[in-house]
Amino acid sequence: MARLTTWILLLCCVALGARGEEAGSSALELYPSDHIGLPKSVPDPIEPFNRAVWAFNKSVMSTVIQPTSWLYRRAVPKPFRRGVGNFGRNLTFPVRLLNNVLQGKWQGAGDESRRFAANTIAGFGGFIDAASIWEIPKSDADFGETLARWGWNPSCFLMLPIFGPSNERDALGLAVDTASNPLVYISPYELVMENPMTYLGPYSYFNYAALYNELADSVGEYVRFSKSESDPYATIQYAWTFARKNKVADYEVNGLQDDASLETLQSVFFSCENPEFPSRGRTKSVLIQKTGKHLKFTCWLQPGPAPIVYIIPGLGSHRLAQSALALAELVFKRGFSAVTVSSAFNPEFMEHASTAQLPAYLPADGEEVHAALTAVDRKLDAFLPGRLGKRALMGYSMGALHTLFVAATETTNESSLIKFDRFVAINTPVRLLHGASMLDEQYNAPLSWPVEERMDNIENTFLKVAELSHRNLAPQTSLPFSATESQFLIGLTFRLILRDVLYSSQRRANQGILQRPLSNWRRTRSYEEIMRYSYKDYFEKFALPYYRSQGIAPNSDDALEKAGDLRTYESSLRSNPRVRVFTNRNDFLLTASDIEWLESTFPSDRLKMFDRGGHLGNLSNPNVQKALLQALDGLRSESPDKLD
Repeated sequence: MARLTTWILLLCCVALGARGEEAGSSALELYPSDHIGLPKSVPDPIEPFNRAVWAFNKSVMSTVIQPTSWLYRRAVPKPFRRGVGNFGRNLTFPVRLLNNVLQGKWQGAGDESRRFAANTIAGFGGFIDAASIWEIPKSDADFGETLARWGWNPSCFLMLPIFGPSNERDALGLAVDTASNPLVYISPYELVMENPMTYLGPYSYFNYAALYNELADSVGEYVRFSKSESDPYATIQYAWTFARKNKVADYEVNGLQDDASLETLQSVFFSCENPEFPSRGRTKSVLIQKTGKHLKFTCWLQPGPAPIVYIIPGLGSHRLAQSALALAELVFKRGFSAVTVSSAFNPEFMEHASTAQLPAYLPADGEEVHAALTAVDRKLDAFLPGRLGKRALMGYSMGALHTLFVAATETTNESSLIKFDRFVAINTPVRLLHGASMLDEQYNAPLSWPVEERMDNIENTFLKVAELSHRNLAPQTSLPFSATESQFLIGLTFRLILRDVLYSSQRRANQGILQRPLSNWRRTRSYEEIMRYSYKDYFEKFALPYYRSQGIAPNSDDALEKAGDLRTYESSLRSNPRVRVFTNRNDFLLTASDIEWLESTFPSDRLKMFDRGGHLGNLSNPNVQKALLQALDGLRSESPDKLD
């Protein structure tokens, strides 16, 4: 599989925007003493300015770099682009040599010298990476790392134009590295005399050309990430702290490992086979009548008449989330059109398609998802008359719960709502509140560590993730995490989703529960407070009072629990022959009684139970993918097997 350079951003999200307790702050007064403190990020005193620069970078990437790189990739073959990158790296050998020496890394200096000689002589000036073929190791080093080795701890996060995340230490290091870069000094004499600023790296045409070549193959992922994350700036700001930390992770696994959570982490491997597939989707919007706002959706339509699969992602996920895109590609390759919409727990859906202030009550959330899909279907059908064949609804995780709710209530819904010919639910929770409690339990896993060791252990976990992002990993790789570490990384991922749900809902209609002000440009302090709230707090302190005040849910204490339990809809689900359910026996969201209920409710031809995979961790398995496609049999004349 391709190198997982975005591991931090895609799965573990060591991207909190939170900094743990600060001496003298009100944090210790606001929150319980057993709260899990998180390692501090590089301070961000100029957050509004940095966010403005991030907005500028995002605009440049999406409106300039991405469109032009599409043409560049087609005009310049990938081997040549790779050669340009190799050539540029070879020319910057003096930078790495100097910094290896300054850091006392003599072996690294020797390795880089051997690489330079091999690539210059045998690699036609560095265009071919002969050194890697001969397995001569790399030893990347820059002056920012050198300053860190000398003891400079950064005190101010900086978002640089075009160059992205940095800090005052690394920004100075970039300037020194630029001065050591031979590319700076080969500008024509006349050009330099006319514009002396060409000597400076950030303004060097050669540096820009090398940077553009590097971005050409990664800008699509950059843009998708910036659109799919609720607050990509916070993700980058925190992750950069550990990517540039002057520490080496301790890979020793202390304690037992947990197969279910380790397999769940494998969900990061389920991604698009064709990196161009996401950009081939067309993003449109549809008016949601009840809110008067437009909701975006992304579609991949077959050139002729074809059945269509609507995909609902997991808890809080965006329509451009990695798993949603991978499922869209999977069905599209088999002749189906595909449409993705954001989760009811994602701010995009909450702010445009939901009449409720915050999601939590399954009947309300499920009905609004159904209404949004109906609006999308009508628009596509009007735009492409006769092109849409049979309809299927496919959801995973929370999206699977919403899928099964739509399936269970279709006979009692308004006749105007879209009718589906097939329902495919992947790794659904059976009981919403139990699933939420398990997410809290995963996040609180580090409480088993001694208090005096907890912060260091969490930081070491983050350092492991940062270092793993630079390695070539593949499915079934043995990940170096203990049970506590792997569970915490999963819990942290979902706690960040809760942060975004609360921020979005309280920003639009503050219930007066949060004490710190909410600002789009300065979020760090409010994120600190929000991160202290669990899913249990969310349902008890935010959701239940809201729904009671609106008269939407019954006033009984167990109203949300019953409404979010699939057992409530058992008879309808049992009698619906168009439902297909896929799950794993070791999914941490399910109990033994949940699995027993699934097996007793759905016959074997409608339920596929895999022994392993955790939660969504086996979607990259070809056998699982084949089973998912077989669940769509009958919606088109050819079966998936015939299309292979």
